[in-house]
Amino acid sequence: MHRAFMADIPAMSMVETGGAATDATVPQVFTVAAWNLERCLFPEKSAALLAGQTPDVVLLTEMDCGMARTGQRHPTAELAAALGMHYSYGVEFFEIGLGGETERPYCVDSGNRIGWHGNAVLSRAAPVSSVLIRLDDHGHWYIDGPFAWDRNQPRIGGRMAIATILPAGTGNLCVVSVHLESNADSAHRGAQMERLIDAVEKFAPDHPVIIGGDLNTGNSKDSPHWQDESLFDVARVHGFSWDNNAEGMTTRRSYLTPHPTRSMKLDWFASRGLSMDGARIVPALDPNGEPLSDHELIVGHFAIP
Repeated sequence: MHRAFMADIPAMSMVETGGAATDATVPQVFTVAAWNLERCLFPEKSAALLAGQTPDVVLLTEMDCGMARTGQRHPTAELAAALGMHYSYGVEFFEIGLGGETERPYCVDSGNRIGWHGNAVLSRAAPVSSVLIRLDDHGHWYIDGPFAWDRNQPRIGGRMAIATILPAGTGNLCVVSVHLESNADSAHRGAQMERLIDAVEKFAPDHPVIIGGDLNTGNSKDSPHWQDESLFDVARVHGFSWDNNAEGMTTRRSYLTPHPTRSMKLDWFASRGLSMDGARIVPALDPNGEPLSDHELIVGHFAIP
């Protein structure tokens, strides 16, 4: 039944594009930012923090579109406009409700105008091509009963990625924004990573690749340590490196996730066919020290050989 619903919603297999590119190509040495923006309650402040990192590519996850909890806005389009970037946006979930208990006080209406929630790629160079890659369609966020993952947040959809091919000098570069499953174990996320890499290799064969986003590593009771995740070795087998990631945790307490002690390492870059020139973790705080997300912003510097 869930798969039939997904088939009836064209957006589940489409990519929305917009914004305006300002560069012809990605420079040889370039900067990538990846950020789970936790719905994106504060687009203007989030854009300002991103602008301070001067990224050439931005990989976003958990971006609302037409949700009451984020003012019925399209934060991805707003961030792209503020940063002078093109965007490619895809739907992870059609949110049937208003969100979790901590989100409902932010709702400006009693219903969602659109109800999309998804991932995006922003870039200064216009893409050659973009694709939405579905990683599951099992309906665990939709069904009721003992196998439901969160009955308070019914959704149609599943985890996914946006892959984009960008022009880069004499060749092309593939960048991928991905969000892996939180309510699952290491084996499940490892299988999602395998599925993702297989799809990327078909979409952009022989291209240098950067995969970035919220991989939810260690976010399960059976394997609470990120070091135990199978997805790292899955990617290594396919030639990917995890070396361009800064040490330290990437989550924090936020308005929507008010856990007193929230410290996990969930956000990563994996790259193949590129030189690596360092990475850092940027606190997800506005100038007054207020949190913009429950995830820190991660920034990586790469070079095309």
